[in-house]
Amino acid sequence: MSTPQAKLRSAAVTAALAAALVALGTGAADAAAGWPPLEPGAHLYSATDGRGAVTTVDLADLGTCHTLSAPVRSVQVVNGSASVVLYPGADCTGSHPWATGSLAQSNLPLAALSYRVVPA
Repeated sequence: MSTPQAKLRSAAVTAALAAALVALGTGAADAAAGWPPLEPGAHLYSATDGRGAVTTVDLADLGTCHTLSAPVRSVQVVNGSASVVLYPGADCTGSHPWATGSLAQSNLPLAALSYRVVPA
């Protein structure tokens, strides 16, 4: 049989766990607050965290290399069948291309000057 003290401790532990979960959820929301809302398609941004000038990617244009007029620093992709490979050099060149996957929201490790759409 539980004592009143044991019931009180159990209630306190439950309240503390609930508060911790709420705090974790709030932290995740704060971290994502700088990014634009997720929407279908792919978007390249001139600054980190989905800020700056936006370039919309045509996800149906598979395999074509596109050179950008200005470098991009972040990317957001929401698509089930295509992803984007970003290159540090013009004309899809550079020694460290970076691929997104079909669901991505990320700052790039290097500024990208070109990209191509590939199947996911």
